[in-house]
Amino acid sequence: MTRERVLYLMGGISAIWLVRNLYVMLLALPDEVEQGAIYRILFFHVPSWFTCFTGFFLAAVASGLYLKTKNSLWDTLAVASVEVGVAFTLVGLATGSIWARIIWGIWWTWDARLTWALITCLVYMGYLMLRGAFDDPTSRAKNAAVLCIFAFTSVVITFKAIDWWRTQHPGAVLSIRTGGGRIDPAMEQMIYQNWPALMLLAAVLVAIRMRQETMQRELEALRRRTHAF
Repeated sequence: MTRERVLYLMGGISAIWLVRNLYVMLLALPDEVEQGAIYRILFFHVPSWFTCFTGFFLAAVASGLYLKTKNSLWDTLAVASVEVGVAFTLVGLATGSIWARIIWGIWWTWDARLTWALITCLVYMGYLMLRGAFDDPTSRAKNAAVLCIFAFTSVVITFKAIDWWRTQHPGAVLSIRTGGGRIDPAMEQMIYQNWPALMLLAAVLVAIRMRQETMQRELEALRRRTHAF
């Protein structure tokens, strides 16, 4: 099976999975007692953060492997993972704002977790901007890799913010962190079911971006050889 067919298959499975999840969210699960219908947005809000954090972790590992091996494949994986991670970060910020507007009556507040989530998004956008500041691919990859590794500190702070600072954002509710009792089991199960569907979609997007990045590197190499004559 060719690489293209594998990507089509993965994308198809992800689409079917997401459609099935939407059916359960909208038609099978009842409204939440306190939040009403808006709670369903959390089925995408929470998994989006799980997905972007996973992408940023993968990027940090790939960056470390690039610094160790100097293999450009790891740098390609890092930048693709960051780009997809930023996309899911924006989804998380947008869905969180919509939820907050209904539940809190505001679109945004400078809550500890929200603030660090925004900082995380800006840091990784800065990583992408930094890459554009270097024409030499080796210098670009080296400097970007160092920043990517340190940038993951912001992800850790974002994840732990609700434990370290008790502000407006709700505390941990998933049983994996609380030991149970803070969230309805059906709701929690749906969050966990939607996460792998989004992860599969993210994997397809990363693979596509890696291929595009590889082609871009080949064009840059050809351009440099042409200019050398």
